[in-house]
Amino acid sequence: MPVAERAGATVLSGASVILPDRVASGLSLIIEGDRIADLPSGPRPVGGGDRHVDVTGCFIAPGFIDVHVHGVLGFDVLDSADVVGRVARALPRWGVTAFCPTATAAPPEAIARLLSAVGALRETPTAGAARVLPAHLESSFINPEYRGAQPLACLRLPGALVGRAGDPAGAAFTARDVVDAIDRHRSDVGIVTLAPELDGAVELIRAFAAAGIRVSLGHTGATFDEAQAAIAAGASHATHLFNRMRPMSHRDPGVAGAVLAHESVAVEVICDGVHVHPAMVRVVVAAKGTGRVMAITDATAGAGLPAGSRATLGGRPIVVSDAARLADGTLAGSVTTMDRAFAWLVTACGLDLVEAAAVCATTPARQMGLVGFGAITPGATADFVVLDQQLRVVSTWIGGQPCSL
Repeated sequence: MPVAERAGATVLSGASVILPDRVASGLSLIIEGDRIADLPSGPRPVGGGDRHVDVTGCFIAPGFIDVHVHGVLGFDVLDSADVVGRVARALPRWGVTAFCPTATAAPPEAIARLLSAVGALRETPTAGAARVLPAHLESSFINPEYRGAQPLACLRLPGALVGRAGDPAGAAFTARDVVDAIDRHRSDVGIVTLAPELDGAVELIRAFAAAGIRVSLGHTGATFDEAQAAIAAGASHATHLFNRMRPMSHRDPGVAGAVLAHESVAVEVICDGVHVHPAMVRVVVAAKGTGRVMAITDATAGAGLPAGSRATLGGRPIVVSDAARLADGTLAGSVTTMDRAFAWLVTACGLDLVEAAAVCATTPARQMGLVGFGAITPGATADFVVLDQQLRVVSTWIGGQPCSL
């Protein structure tokens, strides 16, 4: 059917479109309902009932999907039940169309509150807001020596679940309480980060993987062999590769070497120019391919705020500088946004636009099991971002509709 006869179609023209295999100029992007209907060559006639949007000189990229977001604009997802919705409404201004609300280690009641909010927003999405994906829990089961900004008082040993270790004396909650909170909201938990060297961790990995939860290795001092055992047990993800894990060397590759060497494991990389050097990003992409690399922000409540601002991460005070930092200078996540991460990958790391779109959108979508997302193709959901020549956001579209930025 000619475009002019398609009632209610939206036609975007004049941009270069970042497709899965190339950047194509001279295409029109046609939306019908919430789907990309077609990508015809050349200008097309627009019917009386159609909407035309001129995006000449811009790029159209698949909407960014961030699987590691603690917060933005002063809001941390653990603050209260309504904060996840506020974060979801804020993220489209930076090109994000879907995200995993991410929690630091926290008491089980705080985890349950977050997961309840995630479940409600997944069931009834907010128009014009980024899609809420199942949560990412940087859990209580991490190595205290690699905890970074994670609260020590909330850490537990998974061995306590099988009677091989005890919970801390006088602890307000147990390891079992944490797992029970996760089990009660299992469908709204997407990723759980844990340290595989802890007593009982391999058994917990098997249990979580069997329940359909994506297990991620992070905040860990694991050796190469311990990481290999975790991967064999079902771990398939690595949390902010290189950061808060055993350093990699040629004689002691550790968990970083294990996940880089294992084809089935996808890795997160914080793309803020502070946490990981651009050369190491190129090494990771060369080792894994873009199909197993996910750009993340690890954004905290300090993201989007000016330098010197104060916010919190899981209740702990942080200060905005080149990243988010505790009062003693400890790195506590980033303050970058996904549009800046995308631009940094292109300008500092040397990825081309197709590769950058893959790690910012396509691979996260595939790894999270999202069908029809993460790529600009006919039939896909019309979640995309329009960028200017400086790779800054002009508009973000979710389900075929532009968001208020």
